[in-house]
Amino acid sequence: MAASVTWAGLALLCFVLTSHAAELPPPAYQLAARAANIPSEVLYSVALQESGTRLRGQLVPWPWTLNVAGASYRFATRADACTALIIALAQAGPKRVDVGLGQVNMGWNGQRFKSSNPCDALNPYKNLDVAAQMLAELRALGGDWITVAGRYHRPAGG
Repeated sequence: MAASVTWAGLALLCFVLTSHAAELPPPAYQLAARAANIPSEVLYSVALQESGTRLRGQLVPWPWTLNVAGASYRFATRADACTALIIALAQAGPKRVDVGLGQVNMGWNGQRFKSSNPCDALNPYKNLDVAAQMLAELRALGGDWITVAGRYHRPAGG
């Protein structure tokens, strides 16, 4: 169910990592990345790959994104995404549901939100904090940031 990083995603990561310093990711990404001691460009690249959507002709991460059993869904509001999340968890099970900007899997990592309300995973700041912490943990296993991005949904690699 969890999407692996594609060649296009790796190319996007390479592009963002080599882009000019003047093109920093939005502040929320910088804050979450700083707290986890990872490059904000890596966190932003992962979010683009995981939840990116075209908005006014530009690819942007979308906070109200769910992936349920391999199918992506984007919602206009947090409330709509929350309703769909509750249904998806009941019907598909938590290990088949990825949530938010970082597409955090609710079965494997939902406990990281430290909340009994699964919709808290849709909070963009909390979601980025969890995604950044996961990336930091994967980096501690070794390898460069491309390898880390490749492990994001499949920690064993491959």
